[in-house]
Amino acid sequence: MNKRRNSLKRGFTLIEILIVVVILGILAAIIIPQFTDAAQDAGASSARSQLQTMRSQIELYRVQNNGATPADDGGGAGPWAELVTENYIRSAPNWPNGFVSVYSGTTGDLTLTFDLTQGPSPDLNGDDAGDAADVTIIEGW
Repeated sequence: MNKRRNSLKRGFTLIEILIVVVILGILAAIIIPQFTDAAQDAGASSARSQLQTMRSQIELYRVQNNGATPADDGGGAGPWAELVTENYIRSAPNWPNGFVSVYSGTTGDLTLTFDLTQGPSPDLNGDDAGDAADVTIIEGW
């Protein structure tokens, strides 16, 4: 009879299980926002890398075409159609969410900006806010 009682006491109590669930919830609340920041940082790094690549392809086009800049697709969207046709790039860049390219067909300048209506920009200045100051940094790339 005594062995039967000992075998019943091996499980966890409801309080112990609740404590573990609360601890897991606290850990999740701490870790999940860090992954969100990492995704935004990755998007910003991707946008900056693509921007540098596209600028170098525009410059290569200018060098090989006696200083002429590739034509704008319309409204400052970029010279993607001509660069694809001439095999400078495979396809138009796919900017991360919120990033918008601005192209000047007369000078061949390509810059990026961030549309804050799509959400907060990546925090590039470390003030824990994705705001206009971060957009200014993006435009300065």
